[in-house]
Amino acid sequence: MGALTWSSLPDSLPWWIVGAVAVFWFVGAYKRLVRLRSAALMAFAPLHAALLRQLEFVQARTQGEVPTPWDVSAGASLQAAAAQLGTLLATTRLRPLDPASMAALGTALHVLLAAWQHLHPDAVVSFGADGTLSRPMPLGDKDEPQPENAPLAWPEPSAAAEIARNQFNLAVAHYDAAIGQFPALLVAWIMQLRPAAPLR
Repeated sequence: MGALTWSSLPDSLPWWIVGAVAVFWFVGAYKRLVRLRSAALMAFAPLHAALLRQLEFVQARTQGEVPTPWDVSAGASLQAAAAQLGTLLATTRLRPLDPASMAALGTALHVLLAAWQHLHPDAVVSFGADGTLSRPMPLGDKDEPQPENAPLAWPEPSAAAEIARNQFNLAVAHYDAAIGQFPALLVAWIMQLRPAAPLR
């Protein structure tokens, strides 16, 4: 018997081999994207819990205070901001990787933090992304533009919210980077995997 050569194989075999390689690559790329997407979804859970604790802290302090005449409107603004944030936390929990939902949540969060800082300028603390560096938020810096990755000033003196926000943003960045790379972006387009948005 003669040796088996490439020319003696059926003409369709090379195409089957190429097709099998393409399928294996597609499945592998899809699994990687799904894994990164799942990591971003899981990272939202501790962020959601940390934001709820911040909201509960603000609401507890607001209910326990007797406002003076000059800060009645500021207190009402804080209560309205807290109610809005609570509503958006509930809706964003259903779709945490939806950019529009995350943008609305970020806006509501900044409104709440600004209202709290207006009433309690000395009761806000800013933490580093690793949670180890904490400091009072400088009053002179509150009106200056902050970089996108600047830490937020939180009402509750806990680093949990800043750590969770940083971890969620990192997970989203890894996911978005993966679906934006060629040829993985073709897999994302075919499987309708959309970009997410961090909490700024």
